[in-house]
Parts: sequence; C-alpha cells; structure tokens
Amino acid sequence: MVQNAYGYGLFTGGLGAHYGAERLGATVIPVSGGNTKRQITIMRDFGSTVLLSTPSYALNLADAMTDVGVTLDQLKLRVGIHGAEPWSVNMREEVERKLGIRALDIYGLSEVIGPGVAMECPESDQGMHVLEDHFLPEIVDPDTFEPLPPGEQGELVFTTLTKEAFPIIRYRTKDLSRLFVEQCRCGRTLVRMAKVTGRTDDMLIIRGVNVFPSQVEHVLMGIEGVEPHYQIEVNREGNLDTMDVLVEVSEKIFHDEVKVLEGLSRRIQAEIKDLLGVTCTVKLVEPRTIQRSEGKARRVIDNRRL
Repeated sequence: MVQNAYGYGLFTGGLGAHYGAERLGATVIPVSGGNTKRQITIMRDFGSTVLLSTPSYALNLADAMTDVGVTLDQLKLRVGIHGAEPWSVNMREEVERKLGIRALDIYGLSEVIGPGVAMECPESDQGMHVLEDHFLPEIVDPDTFEPLPPGEQGELVFTTLTKEAFPIIRYRTKDLSRLFVEQCRCGRTLVRMAKVTGRTDDMLIIRGVNVFPSQVEHVLMGIEGVEPHYQIEVNREGNLDTMDVLVEVSEKIFHDEVKVLEGLSRRIQAEIKDLLGVTCTVKLVEPRTIQRSEGKARRVIDNRRL
C-alpha cells in the first residue's frame, strides 16, 4: 500500500513513481503533496506501508504526527522512498527514527526520465543501483570533463540507451557523486552511484571557500537538541560575503537559559568552521519558525544574486 506524497502536477516525480509502483503490483494512494493532516489520516486509515516523498516532507509529516497525537504504533509504515533533493546520512537516520521505517534513496531527473534512474535496495549500504540496461553512467571531472575511475567523486553524466524521441547523449547532470562497481550484497551486479552530495551549481563560494548546504546539514544533525530544519542566508557587506545559518532548536532548549543558547550557538559555529573552513553567524530560532515545504526544502537564500 503505497502512499505517494510527491506532487502530481507537471513535476515528473508524482506520476512516474505512481506508474512504477502500479507496474510492480502495488496499490497506490495518489495523495500528492500538501494537506499534511489529511496525509496522516489516510496513512492511518488505509494502512499505508510505503511512503513516497521528499525527505524534508517526511520529517514535516513526522512533526505533524506529534501535533495531532498519532503514534507510530497506529501506523503500518515499513519503508520510505525519498528523493528529489539532496539529503545527508544524518537526515536519513532522523527520518528512520521519527517514522520507524527503513528510508531508501531514489534518484532521477526530468531531462532523462524522471524517477527510476537509480534506486537503493534494502541490502545496500553504499549507493543506489543504476538501471544500466537503460542508462549509461559516467563520472567526469567538472572542470576538464575527463572521465574519472570508479570511486572518485565528480560530476554525474548519463547517456540514455532506450529512450525514444528525446535521446540524451553524455548529459551533464550537475550532480556530484561517485560510482561503485563491486557486487552488492543483494546479488545485483549493476553499477551503484553514491548519494548525491551536492550540485556544481548550488555550491556556495564564501570568501573563496566552497560550501555545500549538505555539509552544513551534516554538522547540524550531529548536535543534540538541534531540529532538522535550517536555512542558510548569504549576504554581501561591502566587498565581503557573510553567511548566516538559521537553525531550529527543540522547545526545551529554546526556553533554556541564555548561557545555554549562546554556548550551543558557539558550538555550531565552531564545528562549521572546523569542517568547512568558513566563519558564519548562527541564529537559533524556536520550533516551526523556518517555513516548511511540501516539496523540495528551500535551504539557501543567496541575496548576492538579487
């Protein structure tokens, strides 16, 4: 029983995932995105066993379940299939903990087919199986475009082998990943692609330092009391770039002593500096302050481009 919370508009994710699940013989509940309280009601009443959504919306659903008093033992969810935006290993653990499911990554892009280019299996602990009978993957150096060997990170490139009417030849996805050729524990010998760590075009350059939002997320998800909702705001003061990181904290911590909040803010700032080599200002905000998304979360506001 598959609950499809991807959008059903012109976005390829909703319909692509719908028809794929039906092809497998599953029953699909076409809820689409949004209407969070209704999503939870349907999830409970219909006994949904699989959730399809962006990872950020899965966390949004988990928070809303707490608000309406629905507990995990009232649900039958077993697995979540989450894609359409980059998400870290720490965020996966957060989704699994809050929803009590096995969270799997799926990869696709509208220019190639939509969903269905690559997918994790429950046995894989290193990457998504690329469906090589339809898509030929490569990793290239994003600067020189030279092919890179398995295991090295670079830009993901695809050639379609069976796509009709609109074939794609060596299409640069702008996604940063790496390929693994070793056989998976499930027995499949398809090449696997690592979780996308960022894009060559959403990389922020702050005073000469390359910063990916996923790196900031990695820091935040490792700190107790920090909620999995954040936003990065980049501004330019004079000739210098500045980076502010807005982070939601738990209700308990937000109402704690000022010294505690200041200490937590300094810790986050220090860990971001240690990992990324860039100084930022951390602003701790109360729960539900950062706007929620029914699709892809808006992680970056770059005011330098305005």
